[in-house]
Amino acid sequence: MDLVIRGARVVDGTGGPPYTADVGVHEGRIAAIGRIPAGGRRTLDAHGLALAPGFVDMHAHSDLALLRDPDHAAKAAQGVTLEVLGQDGISYAPVDDRTLGEVRAAIAGWNGPGEDVDFTWRTVGGYLDALDRAHGGRGTAVNAAYLVPQGTVRAYALGWEDRPATPAELDRMRTLVADGLAEGAVGMSSGLTYTPGMYASGAELTELCRVVARYGGYYCPHHRSYGRGALAAYAEMVELTRGAGCALHLAHATMNFGENAGRAPELLALLDAALADGCDITLDSYPYTPGSTTLVALLPSWAGEGGPEAVLARLRDDAEAGRIRHALEVEGADGCHGVPVDWSTIEISGVGDPALSAYVGTRLPGWEAARRLLLEDRLRTGILQHVGHEENVRAIMRHPVHTGGSDGILQGAKPHPRAYGTFPHYLGHYVRELGVLTLEECVAHLAGRPAARLRLPDRGLLREGYRADLVLFDPDTVAAGSTYERPRALPTGIPYVLIDGRFVMRDGRRTDVLAGRTIRRTPHPEAA
Repeated sequence: MDLVIRGARVVDGTGGPPYTADVGVHEGRIAAIGRIPAGGRRTLDAHGLALAPGFVDMHAHSDLALLRDPDHAAKAAQGVTLEVLGQDGISYAPVDDRTLGEVRAAIAGWNGPGEDVDFTWRTVGGYLDALDRAHGGRGTAVNAAYLVPQGTVRAYALGWEDRPATPAELDRMRTLVADGLAEGAVGMSSGLTYTPGMYASGAELTELCRVVARYGGYYCPHHRSYGRGALAAYAEMVELTRGAGCALHLAHATMNFGENAGRAPELLALLDAALADGCDITLDSYPYTPGSTTLVALLPSWAGEGGPEAVLARLRDDAEAGRIRHALEVEGADGCHGVPVDWSTIEISGVGDPALSAYVGTRLPGWEAARRLLLEDRLRTGILQHVGHEENVRAIMRHPVHTGGSDGILQGAKPHPRAYGTFPHYLGHYVRELGVLTLEECVAHLAGRPAARLRLPDRGLLREGYRADLVLFDPDTVAAGSTYERPRALPTGIPYVLIDGRFVMRDGRRTDVLAGRTIRRTPHPEAA
């Protein structure tokens, strides 16, 4: 054995009860579980520690962070060994030169402008290759999977126009999605409150989901509303994927804004009925009440038509800016989930221009301040939106198809603490302190179930022959270090994390190991 872990409390990812055992690791895989009399080249005394499969972040925004930051302790220190990228319908592949520039500007608030990244790729396969070649060919801090972003595909095929796709454009989108899946993507994402993805009709999305189903992938929508009309938006996604015969994974599933306080049981009843009818549905959530996005995302969809430069032009025009304000404050913009904006809930989490750093951590006093900031920061401003409900968060995380996803935006001077704290916060706060989940249930939510959704044949469980992606933590002390005041503080109580049997965290410190590689789906036989 390369490594023998002695006397661990094994929490195997199935949801079954923990048990004490030795675990042997050899050549990157779990070689033995039980009593191992012989020693290994290295022995680790794990008495008092729980040993679990590595955690899967089902909703990550590390698309550029993995390329620019070899350390990436934000996720490695949480026990995350795999992140799913390409979320919310907008990311960096597939693109042409025009689309890449537009996408970089549109999501600079999520990932930065990317001036320190060499965008040599244009295809999904090229992006995945770039991850595997990162940092001098050594790879990345953690493993990564990718979703084809439907909004980027739409921008590529027909631009940032609010209109139906022509038959030729729809064929082009089908081809782009199929190519991305054939090159290793695990499914397709949408951001249906973000332009240009939100311009797609249900019929258009259904056609793309048929392609996803043919390749054995899943559809991961940020649906059309988390506020007014949230239940109708969830129902649309269920019926859409039912019609397409496609698996559904609901991104950061929650019920926000005052309209939805206490209404999580209605959502869960909707999902239970669909599951009972044979639908293949999972969801993810983060264990916090505020949301996080960009300030420009709140604007009405018509304000985004034409792309980022067109948005800036409308903001400069007093008449157009007045229309935007009316949509936000009176009508309830679709970008703000159909709910009139309450400026007191909007906290600035980051800015692109350092000269505007005084805004960070403040609440916006109203529209004129928001307009000025959008213009001066060229749409790069990140926000926290304090609109969630704790009872909804707890109800949703209990559901048997729930998985963990941080939705962690790593940009900004004061990002949401979920980026650095989601997984230990589940284990420390919601398991140990509140008892909302048992330890074995929680590990199944964070490891076994997401691996099953991704159809990974040898990850997510502690079984002989599986990849040695492992996390050792102390159930009595594990906790998120990140807070709203210190959002980048690392967790406590997670001393060891391994990927492919190599220590990426040892004694609570990040090593220089880069064991992460891309996880690429093999196309389904029906795709041939």
